[in-house]
Amino acid sequence: MPKKTLLITLGDANGLGPELACRLFGEDIFIAAKRPIIMIGSAASLLAHTERLNMDPFWETIESPSDITSKAYGVYLYEPASVRDVPITVGQATKEGGFIAGESLQAACQCITDGIATGMVTLPLHKAMLQEAGFDFPGHTEFLARYAGLADDEVCMHLCGEILRVSLVTTHPALRDVPDMITEERLLRTFKLTDEFMKQVGHGERPIAVCGLNPHAGESGKIGTEDRDIVTPAVRKAQEMGMNVEGPYPADTLFHKAARGVYSSVVAMYHDQGLAPLKLLHFSEAVNVTLGLPFVRTSVDHGTGFDIVGKDIAHTNSFREAIRLAILMLEGDEL
Repeated sequence: MPKKTLLITLGDANGLGPELACRLFGEDIFIAAKRPIIMIGSAASLLAHTERLNMDPFWETIESPSDITSKAYGVYLYEPASVRDVPITVGQATKEGGFIAGESLQAACQCITDGIATGMVTLPLHKAMLQEAGFDFPGHTEFLARYAGLADDEVCMHLCGEILRVSLVTTHPALRDVPDMITEERLLRTFKLTDEFMKQVGHGERPIAVCGLNPHAGESGKIGTEDRDIVTPAVRKAQEMGMNVEGPYPADTLFHKAARGVYSSVVAMYHDQGLAPLKLLHFSEAVNVTLGLPFVRTSVDHGTGFDIVGKDIAHTNSFREAIRLAILMLEGDEL
């Protein structure tokens, strides 16, 4: 059976994305020999790194993503016409880098619409530069949700490593706005998406643990009422619907148990509650997955790293794992 095409957006042309693509595919070209892969982004950004690394280009350029149907398995580059003459400044945050990232992501979305691919791996963009270039989104998750016709709260940001897996009820709001965003509807959607994903990747036998919003999960309403009045009833309702969830539990002890394997994953109420412990354990290897989209999207779990671009010290582990997980989700297959 033919392997499905996988898209890789190179992200900010000045950031780590193009370097990681060159280093990973330069080291592990066997990945590319097993399926068609279309990188989308700036050719100049890739050439800057192949020249520095004394590598030959490992890709073939295609004029249109639809050309992939007549190609052998391997790595291909599609450079949208809108970015071909845009200057790059490797290692610097620029509006041009944000523009290339946004245009590349839009091109990847068009490939999904056209049926060329059903999954993508995204390399990092710089949120401020994306917005300065005219793309009014906080990041990849919200960009892709809007493209799919979904509200921000209809998708779930999930990050996973070998030990910890974390879903977020909210993604990038200011902390002061979080309590008002914790609703039964939003909680149930996050529980459902996480429960389905755990079953998809073979971890459905252990329960999902839900963090309390407040310290000590609210102490029965003595430290905020959200956990008593909103989170606990939502957990009970999810259990009645057949979801394997428990809680809410105090976050300060919950992650210790999760790291010991008691739970399949954790639902955290806000960004730093969930991602601080996850990145402590999995800083160079975690994968970001957007749950709820009608296509597969995984990503590295780190930023553009402008300060270390060109030093070859950034790990390729997260990128490799993002590709591995995307393929598993697309085909139930391994690299």
